[in-house]
Amino acid sequence: MSYCAAIDRMQPESRRALHKNYHDNHYGFPIHDDNELFGRLVMEINQAGLSWETILKKEEGFRKAYDNFDIQKVAAYAEVDRERLLNDPGIIRNKLKINAAIENAKTIIELQKEFGSFEKWLEHHHPKTLPEWMKLFKKTFKFTGGEIVNEFLMSIGYLKGSHAENCPVYEKVLQQNPKWQEVEESYY
Repeated sequence: MSYCAAIDRMQPESRRALHKNYHDNHYGFPIHDDNELFGRLVMEINQAGLSWETILKKEEGFRKAYDNFDIQKVAAYAEVDRERLLNDPGIIRNKLKINAAIENAKTIIELQKEFGSFEKWLEHHHPKTLPEWMKLFKKTFKFTGGEIVNEFLMSIGYLKGSHAENCPVYEKVLQQNPKWQEVEESYY
């Protein structure tokens, strides 16, 4: 069952509302702000081994703990910040995931220097197949396995699949010109 179809069956209402907000307003929509792109990557990395619902419930905690996903600030985190994060019940307290967020922020700064932005780095490498993206992410970032890369790229509009074509949100996503649409149009 697709995520689109599953939401209507979710109970209780608070759970359905949490997923519906993400599904209807964020999932699959292009993101043009580097800090928000970084934030989505942090959230996808933290989802590994857990449910997406757990991450959605902790989104505000992540934003607060990671300075609203400010890449410059996170890249400058020192040992005291790592300890603060490891003791923060508002996030996933996993040393590998915390270290990945900090190291990936540093990497994104380097990509910004070379390409102008994280978004431009993604655009520079588009289009790629999922295996090509996975290889690139594994070489570039920490803690980015296949499922993380797939979900990250689908959630920001680089890979198709976030919404079923009969989902009403599918048309809203198309109006935002997701990157995967460019690939489909080039085949016709």
